Amino acid sequence: MKKSILLSGLGVLFMALNPMFAAPIEPVPSERPNLQQLRQIERRYGMFIHFGINTFHDQEWTDGSKPASSYNPSSIDAAQWIRIAKDAGMKYVILVAKHHEGFCLWDSKLTEYDVASSGNHTNVIEAVAQECKRQGIGLGLYYSLWDRKQNPDANNPSLDADYNRYMIHQINELIDITSKYTPLVEFWFDGSWAKPSWRWPIQDLYSAIKSREPQCQIGINWTIGQPGSPDGKTQETKILPQDQKNGDPIRYFPSDFRLGDPLLPKDSDPKLFTHNGKTYYLPWESTVCLSGKWFYNTKDTQRKSLDELIQLYKKATAQDNILIINVPPNRSGKMSLEDANLLKQLRAKLNI
Repeated sequence: MKKSILLSGLGVLFMALNPMFAAPIEPVPSERPNLQQLRQIERRYGMFIHFGINTFHDQEWTDGSKPASSYNPSSIDAAQWIRIAKDAGMKYVILVAKHHEGFCLWDSKLTEYDVASSGNHTNVIEAVAQECKRQGIGLGLYYSLWDRKQNPDANNPSLDADYNRYMIHQINELIDITSKYTPLVEFWFDGSWAKPSWRWPIQDLYSAIKSREPQCQIGINWTIGQPGSPDGKTQETKILPQDQKNGDPIRYFPSDFRLGDPLLPKDSDPKLFTHNGKTYYLPWESTVCLSGKWFYNTKDTQRKSLDELIQLYKKATAQDNILIINVPPNRSGKMSLEDANLLKQLRAKLNI
Protein backbone atom coordinates (compact mmCIF):
# COMPACT_ATOMS: atom_id res chain seq x y z
CA MET A 1 0.00 0.00 0.00
CA LYS A 2 1.32 3.42 -0.96
CA LYS A 3 0.29 5.37 2.15
CA SER A 4 1.30 4.72 5.70
CA ILE A 5 -2.09 5.77 7.04
CA LEU A 6 -3.47 2.38 6.08
CA LEU A 7 -0.66 0.55 7.84
CA SER A 8 0.13 2.55 10.94
CA GLY A 9 -3.24 3.95 11.98
CA LEU A 10 -4.57 7.46 12.17
CA GLY A 11 -3.08 8.50 15.48
CA VAL A 12 0.53 7.65 14.59
CA LEU A 13 0.25 9.29 11.19
CA PHE A 14 -1.22 12.49 12.57
CA MET A 15 1.63 12.81 15.06
CA ALA A 16 4.16 12.26 12.30
CA LEU A 17 2.55 14.84 10.04
CA ASN A 18 2.60 17.60 12.69
CA PRO A 19 -0.96 18.75 11.95
CA MET A 20 -1.62 22.37 11.09
CA PHE A 21 -4.22 23.75 13.50
CA ALA A 22 -4.78 27.47 13.17
CA ALA A 23 -5.51 29.85 16.01
CA PRO A 24 -9.27 30.32 16.43
CA ILE A 25 -10.84 32.75 13.99
CA GLU A 26 -14.44 33.90 14.24
CA PRO A 27 -16.61 35.98 11.92
CA VAL A 28 -17.38 39.48 13.16
CA PRO A 29 -21.02 39.92 14.21
CA SER A 30 -22.79 42.43 11.97
CA GLU A 31 -26.21 43.33 10.67
CA ARG A 32 -24.74 44.33 7.30
CA PRO A 33 -22.70 42.35 4.76
CA ASN A 34 -18.94 42.59 5.16
CA LEU A 35 -16.57 43.18 2.24
CA GLN A 36 -16.18 39.50 1.33
CA GLN A 37 -19.92 38.90 1.55
CA LEU A 38 -20.47 41.86 -0.78
CA ARG A 39 -18.03 40.31 -3.24
CA GLN A 40 -19.88 36.98 -3.03
CA ILE A 41 -23.18 38.76 -3.65
CA GLU A 42 -21.62 40.55 -6.64
CA ARG A 43 -20.47 37.21 -8.11
CA ARG A 44 -24.14 36.22 -8.03
CA TYR A 45 -23.94 33.24 -10.40
CA GLY A 46 -21.77 30.13 -10.56
CA MET A 47 -21.48 26.48 -11.54
CA PHE A 48 -21.44 23.35 -9.38
CA ILE A 49 -19.32 20.50 -10.80
CA HIS A 50 -20.24 17.08 -9.40
CA PHE A 51 -17.70 14.58 -10.70
CA GLY A 52 -16.11 11.55 -9.05
CA ILE A 53 -16.49 7.85 -8.48
CA ASN A 54 -20.31 8.13 -8.46
CA THR A 55 -20.10 9.28 -12.09
CA PHE A 56 -19.17 5.69 -13.04
CA HIS A 57 -21.94 3.91 -11.14
CA ASP A 58 -25.15 5.76 -12.05
CA GLN A 59 -25.58 6.64 -8.38
CA GLU A 60 -25.88 9.92 -6.48
CA TRP A 61 -24.43 8.47 -3.26
CA THR A 62 -22.15 5.48 -2.81
CA ASP A 63 -20.80 4.11 0.46
CA GLY A 64 -17.04 3.85 -0.04
CA SER A 65 -17.14 0.22 -1.16
CA LYS A 66 -16.75 0.92 -4.89
CA PRO A 67 -13.14 0.20 -5.90
CA ALA A 68 -11.01 3.25 -6.63
CA SER A 69 -10.10 1.64 -9.96
CA SER A 70 -13.73 2.04 -11.10
CA TYR A 71 -13.13 5.78 -11.36
CA ASN A 72 -11.66 5.80 -14.87
CA PRO A 73 -12.43 8.85 -17.02
CA SER A 74 -10.89 8.70 -20.47
CA SER A 75 -9.89 12.36 -20.07
CA ILE A 76 -10.24 15.34 -17.74
CA ASP A 77 -11.19 18.31 -19.90
CA ALA A 78 -10.97 20.96 -17.20
CA ALA A 79 -10.44 23.64 -19.86
CA GLN A 80 -13.85 22.79 -21.33
CA TRP A 81 -15.58 22.86 -17.93
CA ILE A 82 -14.29 26.32 -17.10
CA ARG A 83 -14.92 27.64 -20.62
CA ILE A 84 -18.57 26.51 -20.44
CA ALA A 85 -19.01 28.24 -17.08
CA LYS A 86 -17.40 31.43 -18.38
CA ASP A 87 -19.39 31.40 -21.63
CA ALA A 88 -22.55 31.06 -19.51
CA GLY A 89 -21.72 34.31 -17.69
CA MET A 90 -20.85 32.53 -14.46
CA LYS A 91 -18.26 34.10 -12.18
CA TYR A 92 -16.97 30.98 -10.43
CA VAL A 93 -17.18 27.20 -10.16
CA ILE A 94 -17.54 24.94 -7.10
CA LEU A 95 -15.82 21.60 -7.68
CA VAL A 96 -16.75 18.56 -5.61
CA ALA A 97 -13.40 17.58 -4.06
CA LYS A 98 -14.79 14.74 -1.91
CA HIS A 99 -18.37 13.47 -1.71
CA HIS A 100 -20.00 11.31 0.98
CA GLU A 101 -18.24 8.10 -0.09
CA GLY A 102 -14.84 9.67 0.63
CA PHE A 103 -13.23 9.40 -2.82
CA CYS A 104 -10.76 12.26 -3.30
CA LEU A 105 -10.15 14.03 -6.61
CA TRP A 106 -6.54 14.69 -5.61
CA ASP A 107 -3.64 12.51 -4.41
CA SER A 108 -4.23 12.72 -0.66
CA LYS A 109 -1.45 11.61 1.67
CA LEU A 110 -4.09 10.37 4.09
CA THR A 111 -5.98 7.77 2.08
CA GLU A 112 -5.72 5.22 -0.71
CA TYR A 113 -9.23 6.15 -1.82
CA ASP A 114 -8.25 8.79 -4.35
CA VAL A 115 -7.29 9.43 -7.96
CA ALA A 116 -3.75 8.12 -7.39
CA SER A 117 -5.23 4.61 -6.93
CA SER A 118 -7.71 4.94 -9.79
CA GLY A 119 -7.82 4.39 -13.53
CA ASN A 120 -6.92 8.06 -14.16
CA HIS A 121 -4.32 9.68 -11.90
CA THR A 122 -5.03 13.29 -12.95
CA ASN A 123 -5.16 15.63 -9.97
CA VAL A 124 -8.54 17.14 -10.83
CA ILE A 125 -8.29 19.82 -8.14
CA GLU A 126 -5.05 21.07 -9.65
CA ALA A 127 -6.31 20.86 -13.24
CA VAL A 128 -9.38 22.95 -12.42
CA ALA A 129 -7.39 25.45 -10.35
CA GLN A 130 -4.98 25.93 -13.26
CA GLU A 131 -7.85 26.58 -15.65
CA CYS A 132 -9.57 28.98 -13.28
CA LYS A 133 -6.37 31.02 -13.20
CA ARG A 134 -5.86 30.81 -16.98
CA GLN A 135 -9.43 31.73 -17.88
CA GLY A 136 -9.95 34.27 -15.11
CA ILE A 137 -12.79 32.74 -13.13
CA GLY A 138 -13.17 32.07 -9.39
CA LEU A 139 -12.70 28.68 -7.71
CA GLY A 140 -14.67 27.15 -4.86
CA LEU A 141 -14.55 23.64 -3.39
CA TYR A 142 -17.21 21.30 -2.00
CA TYR A 143 -16.14 18.91 0.77
CA SER A 144 -18.37 16.38 2.50
CA LEU A 145 -17.95 16.26 6.27
CA TRP A 146 -19.59 12.84 6.23
CA ASP A 147 -17.10 10.26 4.93
CA ARG A 148 -18.47 6.73 4.68
CA LYS A 149 -15.01 5.33 3.91
CA GLN A 150 -12.87 6.94 6.64
CA ASN A 151 -15.54 7.40 9.29
CA PRO A 152 -18.16 4.69 8.66
CA ASP A 153 -19.11 4.50 12.34
CA ALA A 154 -20.14 8.15 12.57
CA ASN A 155 -22.34 7.39 15.59
CA ASN A 156 -19.29 6.58 17.73
CA PRO A 157 -18.01 9.81 19.41
CA SER A 158 -14.76 8.12 20.46
CA LEU A 159 -13.68 8.19 16.79
CA ASP A 160 -14.29 11.91 16.35
CA ALA A 161 -10.83 13.18 17.33
CA ASP A 162 -8.93 11.16 14.71
CA TYR A 163 -11.43 11.90 11.99
CA ASN A 164 -11.49 15.62 12.85
CA ARG A 165 -7.72 15.72 12.40
CA TYR A 166 -8.15 13.87 9.11
CA MET A 167 -10.47 16.59 7.83
CA ILE A 168 -8.19 19.45 8.91
CA HIS A 169 -5.25 17.81 7.15
CA GLN A 170 -7.25 17.33 3.97
CA ILE A 171 -8.44 20.94 3.98
CA ASN A 172 -4.80 22.00 4.21
CA GLU A 173 -3.87 19.63 1.38
CA LEU A 174 -6.53 21.21 -0.82
CA ILE A 175 -5.35 24.73 -0.04
CA ASP A 176 -1.75 23.66 -0.70
CA ILE A 177 -2.83 22.67 -4.21
CA THR A 178 -5.12 25.56 -5.11
CA SER A 179 -3.07 28.38 -3.58
CA LYS A 180 -0.34 27.81 -6.18
CA TYR A 181 -2.79 29.00 -8.83
CA THR A 182 -5.74 30.98 -7.51
CA PRO A 183 -7.36 32.13 -4.25
CA LEU A 184 -10.40 30.18 -3.13
CA VAL A 185 -13.65 32.13 -3.15
CA GLU A 186 -15.80 29.51 -1.40
CA PHE A 187 -15.81 26.32 0.69
CA TRP A 188 -19.10 24.40 0.64
CA PHE A 189 -19.49 21.80 3.43
CA ASP A 190 -22.08 19.03 3.27
CA GLY A 191 -23.15 15.83 5.04
CA SER A 192 -23.43 17.24 8.55
CA TRP A 193 -26.59 15.26 9.31
CA ALA A 194 -24.49 12.17 10.10
CA LYS A 195 -23.73 13.55 13.60
CA PRO A 196 -25.16 16.17 15.97
CA SER A 197 -23.99 19.63 14.93
CA TRP A 198 -21.85 20.16 18.05
CA ARG A 199 -19.68 17.12 17.24
CA TRP A 200 -18.34 18.64 14.03
CA PRO A 201 -15.12 20.73 14.39
CA ILE A 202 -16.58 23.66 12.47
CA GLN A 203 -14.55 26.35 14.23
CA ASP A 204 -11.33 24.41 13.54
CA LEU A 205 -12.26 24.03 9.87
CA TYR A 206 -13.28 27.68 9.63
CA SER A 207 -10.02 28.79 11.25
CA ALA A 208 -7.89 26.47 9.09
CA ILE A 209 -9.37 27.99 5.94
CA LYS A 210 -9.54 31.64 7.02
CA SER A 211 -5.97 31.63 8.35
CA ARG A 212 -4.74 30.86 4.84
CA GLU A 213 -7.57 32.12 2.59
CA PRO A 214 -9.23 35.00 4.48
CA GLN A 215 -11.33 35.97 1.46
CA CYS A 216 -12.88 32.49 1.18
CA GLN A 217 -16.59 32.34 2.04
CA ILE A 218 -17.58 29.28 4.09
CA GLY A 219 -21.03 27.69 4.14
CA ILE A 220 -22.53 24.55 5.71
CA ASN A 221 -25.56 22.83 4.21
CA TRP A 222 -28.73 23.32 6.28
CA THR A 223 -27.29 26.24 8.18
CA ILE A 224 -30.28 27.34 10.25
CA GLY A 225 -31.92 25.32 13.07
CA GLN A 226 -34.82 25.48 15.48
CA PRO A 227 -34.58 27.90 18.41
CA GLY A 228 -35.11 27.13 22.07
CA SER A 229 -32.78 24.27 22.94
CA PRO A 230 -32.74 23.90 26.75
CA ASP A 231 -29.01 23.08 26.93
CA GLY A 232 -27.96 26.25 25.10
CA LYS A 233 -27.20 24.51 21.81
CA THR A 234 -29.38 25.03 18.77
CA GLN A 235 -31.79 22.24 17.99
CA GLU A 236 -30.75 19.64 15.43
CA THR A 237 -33.93 20.16 13.41
CA LYS A 238 -33.20 22.27 10.33
CA ILE A 239 -35.46 25.09 9.23
CA LEU A 240 -36.46 25.17 5.54
CA PRO A 241 -35.82 28.51 3.80
CA GLN A 242 -39.53 29.28 3.46
CA ASP A 243 -39.85 29.06 7.26
CA GLN A 244 -36.73 31.02 8.24
CA LYS A 245 -37.05 34.37 9.98
CA ASN A 246 -34.71 36.99 11.38
CA GLY A 247 -33.24 35.90 14.70
CA ASP A 248 -33.32 32.15 14.06
CA PRO A 249 -30.19 30.36 15.37
CA ILE A 250 -27.25 29.14 13.34
CA ARG A 251 -26.89 25.38 13.85
CA TYR A 252 -23.09 25.38 13.77
CA PHE A 253 -20.28 27.79 14.39
CA PRO A 254 -21.21 30.99 12.51
CA SER A 255 -20.33 30.76 8.84
CA ASP A 256 -20.52 33.29 5.99
CA PHE A 257 -23.68 32.33 4.08
CA ARG A 258 -26.68 30.00 4.27
CA LEU A 259 -27.30 26.77 2.35
CA GLY A 260 -30.12 24.28 2.00
CA ASP A 261 -29.97 22.51 -1.34
CA PRO A 262 -31.80 22.39 -3.68
CA LEU A 263 -34.30 24.89 -2.29
CA LEU A 264 -34.78 28.57 -3.13
CA PRO A 265 -35.18 31.45 -0.68
CA LYS A 266 -38.61 32.82 0.11
CA ASP A 267 -39.74 36.16 -1.31
CA SER A 268 -39.10 38.03 1.93
CA ASP A 269 -35.77 36.36 2.64
CA PRO A 270 -34.35 37.19 6.10
CA LYS A 271 -30.64 37.87 6.50
CA LEU A 272 -29.99 38.20 10.27
CA PHE A 273 -29.34 35.10 12.35
CA THR A 274 -27.96 34.44 15.81
CA HIS A 275 -25.27 32.42 17.58
CA ASN A 276 -24.41 32.73 21.28
CA GLY A 277 -26.43 35.91 21.56
CA LYS A 278 -24.71 37.65 18.62
CA THR A 279 -26.23 38.59 15.27
CA TYR A 280 -24.72 37.70 11.90
CA TYR A 281 -25.66 38.70 8.36
CA LEU A 282 -25.95 35.60 6.11
CA PRO A 283 -27.02 35.72 2.44
CA TRP A 284 -28.55 32.62 0.83
CA GLU A 285 -26.91 30.53 -1.91
CA SER A 286 -29.25 28.35 -4.01
CA THR A 287 -27.72 25.21 -5.52
CA VAL A 288 -29.81 23.41 -8.14
CA CYS A 289 -29.38 20.83 -10.91
CA LEU A 290 -29.55 21.69 -14.59
CA SER A 291 -30.55 18.06 -15.24
CA GLY A 292 -32.31 15.60 -12.93
CA LYS A 293 -29.21 14.40 -11.06
CA TRP A 294 -26.17 15.89 -9.37
CA PHE A 295 -23.75 13.34 -10.87
CA TYR A 296 -23.76 12.19 -14.48
CA ASN A 297 -26.14 9.26 -14.91
CA THR A 298 -26.71 7.32 -18.12
CA LYS A 299 -30.46 7.29 -17.41
CA ASP A 300 -30.71 11.01 -16.73
CA THR A 301 -32.10 12.68 -19.85
CA GLN A 302 -34.04 15.42 -18.03
CA ARG A 303 -33.11 19.11 -18.32
CA LYS A 304 -34.81 22.20 -17.03
CA SER A 305 -36.42 24.26 -19.77
CA LEU A 306 -35.15 27.69 -20.70
CA ASP A 307 -38.28 29.29 -19.21
CA GLU A 308 -37.76 27.37 -15.95
CA LEU A 309 -34.16 28.54 -15.77
CA ILE A 310 -35.10 32.16 -16.40
CA GLN A 311 -37.57 32.15 -13.52
CA LEU A 312 -35.16 30.23 -11.30
CA TYR A 313 -32.37 32.73 -11.95
CA LYS A 314 -34.59 35.74 -11.22
CA LYS A 315 -35.87 34.30 -7.95
CA ALA A 316 -32.54 32.91 -6.73
CA THR A 317 -30.48 36.04 -7.40
CA ALA A 318 -32.99 38.56 -6.03
CA GLN A 319 -32.56 40.02 -2.54
CA ASP A 320 -28.73 39.91 -2.64
CA ASN A 321 -28.64 36.11 -2.99
CA ILE A 322 -26.66 33.75 -5.20
CA LEU A 323 -27.45 30.98 -7.72
CA ILE A 324 -25.25 27.93 -8.45
CA ILE A 325 -26.32 25.56 -11.26
CA ASN A 326 -24.88 22.04 -11.33
CA VAL A 327 -23.47 20.75 -14.65
CA PRO A 328 -22.01 17.21 -14.32
CA PRO A 329 -19.16 16.00 -16.58
CA ASN A 330 -19.65 12.55 -18.11
CA ARG A 331 -17.42 9.45 -18.05
CA SER A 332 -15.24 10.95 -20.77
CA GLY A 333 -14.48 13.87 -18.48
CA LYS A 334 -16.49 16.31 -20.60
CA MET A 335 -19.67 18.32 -20.13
CA SER A 336 -22.41 17.87 -22.69
CA LEU A 337 -22.82 20.38 -25.52
CA GLU A 338 -26.58 20.40 -24.84
CA ASP A 339 -25.93 21.70 -21.33
CA ALA A 340 -23.47 24.28 -22.64
CA ASN A 341 -25.87 25.54 -25.31
CA LEU A 342 -28.77 25.78 -22.85
CA LEU A 343 -26.66 27.89 -20.49
CA LYS A 344 -25.60 30.15 -23.37
CA GLN A 345 -29.25 30.66 -24.28
CA LEU A 346 -30.01 31.55 -20.67
CA ARG A 347 -27.21 34.12 -20.66
CA ALA A 348 -28.55 35.71 -23.85
CA LYS A 349 -32.15 35.85 -22.57
CA LEU A 350 -31.10 37.42 -19.26
CA ASN A 351 -28.41 39.64 -20.81
CA ILE A 352 -25.97 38.52 -18.13
